[in-house]
Amino acid sequence: MGRKKISIIGAGFVGATAAHWAAAKELGDIVLVDILEGIPQGKALDLFESAPIEGFDSNVIGTNTYEATKGSDIVIITSGVPRKPGMSREDLLDINRKIIESVVAEVTAKSPNAILIMVTNPLDTMTYLAIKKSGLPRERVMGMAGVLDTARYRAFIAMELGVSVEDIQALLLGGHGDEMVPLPRYTTVSGIPLSQLLPKEKIDKLVDRARKGGGEIVNLLKTGSAFYAPSAGAIQMAEAILKDKKRILPCCVYLNGEYGLKDICFGVPVKLGEKGVESIIELDLTEEEKCLVAKSAESVKKSILELKL
Repeated sequence: MGRKKISIIGAGFVGATAAHWAAAKELGDIVLVDILEGIPQGKALDLFESAPIEGFDSNVIGTNTYEATKGSDIVIITSGVPRKPGMSREDLLDINRKIIESVVAEVTAKSPNAILIMVTNPLDTMTYLAIKKSGLPRERVMGMAGVLDTARYRAFIAMELGVSVEDIQALLLGGHGDEMVPLPRYTTVSGIPLSQLLPKEKIDKLVDRARKGGGEIVNLLKTGSAFYAPSAGAIQMAEAILKDKKRILPCCVYLNGEYGLKDICFGVPVKLGEKGVESIIELDLTEEEKCLVAKSAESVKKSILELKL
């Protein structure tokens, strides 16, 4: 059997922090890849030097080539340019497209059986690009957005109610951006519907803040974008796959008729296990929710068309 191997492409804030979470959870050995010389090597060595203190037995190596990624079980792709204030996720399309195309080619050549988790923005479009360029089945390529968006939403609910984040369950659908579709009626606090604990206006405010959660952090940081929560989201997905947990998590996946959508990557609830996306869960939506999903899908489709694949 041996240990699992997790390769993380891009050793910036998101990639390096993902390596940190993965090592702390002892999910497997970690390979950190980046084009900048010394950066992945330095961060990997620094992280491994924390192993005696934290007590984890994951090997962590940093490299500028893809050789060491050979035979990876999971590859998390974070490479690309992050957002700056005033930039939308879509502004990153052309820059990040070229990066993702070359990364996907390298990764799939070395690890044809790996499961890919995409984190690069614009997320839905880059996940679509990765599916088309890798030729992998849709079960094995997914985007991390829903876990992050629901985490933000749940965090804001916990702050508002003054309760433990652990007791809040929530779901969101749609593209990763201002058009995402929150589902307050699927949101509960220890099983109690959120609508019994907060008035609609309050819920709408929290939903709106979750939608714009990424931008809020970009504006505060000024020179970068969020990295703790996005990397934690990617590692939650990786853990569900590596440990075959069968978790129900919202992920960006390729739809082929589900929710009435075809040939698009879109955030929906899925079951994650050792095969990757083991099933897509179709919810019964109200007319209002269906309209919001259609609107979100429209904006994702527009972005995908810009790839001109």
